[in-house]
Formats: sequence, C-alpha cells, structure tokens
Amino acid sequence: MLKEFKEFAMKGNLVDIAVAFVMGAAFNKVVASFTGGIISPLIGLIFNTDFKDLKYVVNEGVADEAGNVAGEVAILYGDFATNLIDFIIVAFVMFMVIKGINKMKKKEEEAPAAPAGPTDNDLLSEIRDLLKK
Repeated sequence: MLKEFKEFAMKGNLVDIAVAFVMGAAFNKVVASFTGGIISPLIGLIFNTDFKDLKYVVNEGVADEAGNVAGEVAILYGDFATNLIDFIIVAFVMFMVIKGINKMKKKEEEAPAAPAGPTDNDLLSEIRDLLKK
C-alpha cells in the first residue's frame, strides 16, 4: 500500500498541482501587497481616506477609555473592494498564463505530420503491375 501511495504521489500531474498551489499562494501575497500598498492608497486619495478603512456603520458602538469601539456593526466595503481587486488581478494573470499555454499547444499541433507512405493497396497494385511485365 505504501508503494502504491508513493507512485500516486509522485505522478507528474500531482507534483505539478502541488508546485502550482505553492506558486499561487506566493503570487497571492505579491498581489495582496501590490493592492494594499499601491492600489489602495491611490484609490484612497479619491476618498481622502485609507481605502481599506472605508465602511458603512449600521449601528454605532460604544467607545471605551482606550478608544476601542465595542458593539459597532458596520459593512466593510473597502476591505471587500480590496479583496475583489486582488481577485481580478489574480484571475487576469491566470487567464494570460492559460492563454499562453494554449497558444504554445496550438503551435505543437500545427507541426507538419510525417508524409504518409504508400498504403498496402498501392504496394500490392505496384507488385501486380510489375509481375504483369
């Protein structure tokens, strides 16, 4: 059973998926830092606030002595928009990667096929014609 599991785990597709998963997680962090460090501040200039802090307060909370607000109910649409931008960037990059892979596959498929040799019937016909002479 251990041998079968090792064979299964070491198949090319499973290893490729594992590598892609790790690369995707790392890429997600890059995109999140890009969105949080570059895109959000630029959009925040429009709203004159930090973009991730944008929210709609449904119910005001009570502030304590330390300035912490307890019991506030708010819709955090700035955080949602930031995550949505992250998703769109990742989806676009994945689209471009898949498009590039498909383009490479089409080039492989367009490679000219080896010229077809004579069929069995053609060879038999030639032999028959040669025997007639």
